Amino acid sequence: MGQWLSWVKSNEKQLLSLLDDLAKKSVQTSEALVELINDLKDAEKINTIKKLETEGDDLTREIFAELNKTFITPLDREDMQRIASKIDDVIDFMDGIAARMQSYKIQTPPPYSIEMIEQLNSSTKEVEYIISKLQNIKSPKDIIQHCRNISDIEHKVDDLYRDAMKDLFETNDAVHIIKLKDIYETIETASDRCVDVGDVVEDIVLKYT
Repeated sequence: MGQWLSWVKSNEKQLLSLLDDLAKKSVQTSEALVELINDLKDAEKINTIKKLETEGDDLTREIFAELNKTFITPLDREDMQRIASKIDDVIDFMDGIAARMQSYKIQTPPPYSIEMIEQLNSSTKEVEYIISKLQNIKSPKDIIQHCRNISDIEHKVDDLYRDAMKDLFETNDAVHIIKLKDIYETIETASDRCVDVGDVVEDIVLKYT
């Protein structure tokens, strides 16, 4: 069972390698976002995140192109498409967080935002871990546990989101409420997309083992 993908041809392995590259890109983006939220005056970090988002889009297109020309894929085509799309979504939403910080001229980190983004960073690392294990699943239980870790992180993000919204709506500045609500929701959505990746990978592991 440990060698379940040992028969995969080189071009099919390339697909899994591209998925892994995309997952790594999500970690790089979340790390840049952590740095940004801790220093919102660092405009270069916004440019870095935008560049990573563009590279993520390019990788996603390459994955779909490879899927379209590869007759036999190492995993179900639809599963691989879903994984690529959801990881791309994570990167897109993280770029959206940075863009909102810039557009709304946020000068200091909104309450709860640092912790929420740090949790999101942890989630992308879990995503990268589970994707890296798809080429040769030696320990299904380990991968499933890391998929569940993503859900646990999402619960923490949800709790922070609820606390943030509760505090936010105790203020009276309507424009301020609209801006921060948008930022919090974008962070929470990025975390949700990580869970989507975990759900697909867990389904794959259960299907193939």
